[in-house]
Amino acid sequence: MKIWTSEHIFNHPWETVTQAAWRKYPNPMTPSIIGTDVVERKVVDGVLHTHRLVQSKWYFPKWTHALIGTAKTCFASERSTVDPERKQMVLKTNNLTFCRNISVDEVLYYEPHPTDAGKTLLKQEATVTVYGVPLSHYMEDILTSTISTNAGKGRQGLEWVIGRINTEVKGIAESAARGTDELIHNTRRSIDEVTESARKGMDEISVQAVKAAKAMHIT
Repeated sequence: MKIWTSEHIFNHPWETVTQAAWRKYPNPMTPSIIGTDVVERKVVDGVLHTHRLVQSKWYFPKWTHALIGTAKTCFASERSTVDPERKQMVLKTNNLTFCRNISVDEVLYYEPHPTDAGKTLLKQEATVTVYGVPLSHYMEDILTSTISTNAGKGRQGLEWVIGRINTEVKGIAESAARGTDELIHNTRRSIDEVTESARKGMDEISVQAVKAAKAMHIT
């Protein structure tokens, strides 16, 4: 059995990072992840519980095929909880493919940085076990190394998604600003039109009043 752990700090608040985590796939940094499907989602006592299937490609050396078999597409089960009050997101993933010989249990914790609320601390750990086949320790080393490499790519992918979110927010803000400017412009134009119409009305009333006064004088 091999245990791998890692910590990483994102220079973004917890709300931004967790939003990006939901939209993490697909991204160009981790093409091995093909897609995700939501199996179940519910809210219990204010905590969001989600179960997803993750579809991916695992690239094993050819010599392992005779030991554990092959699979063009691999599946994993991901169960997560998001507690907005405690500001904690936990994702637990375990493999479904090759599970007769390989067990990969991975946990990710997203929490606000303890000393900087504008940052997010990611704690990641994985337990890898290979059993029932020769060279099991060597295969565990290969899997652990792959997990470490993929974790770095995953963090890059998350930053990529955060960049997209920030671009979207900026676009919405700019669109809202343009809409506000247009509304102000139209409102001012409407006020000017009403004012001009009222002025013309008052001028007409004044003219009519003068005419009426002259007519009474003549009479």
